[in-house]
Amino acid sequence: VTGVMFRAQEPSFMVGYVAGRMTETNKVGFVGGISSGLIDQFQYGYEAGVKYAAKELGKDIDISVQYAESFSDAAKGKAIATKMYSDGCDVIYHAAGGSGTGVIEAAKEADKWVIGVDRDQAYLAPEHVLTSALKLVGKAVKEVSIEAMDGGTIGGQTLTFGLKEECVGIPEEHGNMADGVYEDTLKVADSIRNGELVPPTTKEEYEAFILA
Repeated sequence: VTGVMFRAQEPSFMVGYVAGRMTETNKVGFVGGISSGLIDQFQYGYEAGVKYAAKELGKDIDISVQYAESFSDAAKGKAIATKMYSDGCDVIYHAAGGSGTGVIEAAKEADKWVIGVDRDQAYLAPEHVLTSALKLVGKAVKEVSIEAMDGGTIGGQTLTFGLKEECVGIPEEHGNMADGVYEDTLKVADSIRNGELVPPTTKEEYEAFILA
């Protein structure tokens, strides 16, 4: 058995940077499913990306964070996001599974931006999904399969994939972004890929990141 994990903090940092560049209210949100070490990668990667953009722009951006305590309660996700939007957030990133579909619904009703997760979720709300943090599972499976076919010993271990392996990222479609934001986000990705930028995965790493 071979386990495959993804450095979710890397695409989360990228979409956080997009949110930081695109917010007009200087308030953005994050809706999680159930708090865990895994979801921390999404939250703190995103928050760090927002703060990175804010620093670049020379302004302060507030980040609201709330958990639905479920990955399947779309109504709860929608209620949380609706409140965030009414409180002034104009971009929300969700890492909440089925609860996140409610976040996307709230974005449509509030006419605000939302950021998808795991796959390109633009099809759910083409005019409101700003971008998505992608996990390219097919690419990872291909990489592992090639390694096995080439005689590599892959059993009994967990492999981790990210930008360096081209297994995470954001969609090429970026029609909802302002001019230059997509291109600048790809430059941020390059900095992560070459090790200049190391997105945080925990609260402690995040606090150290924003002080750096």
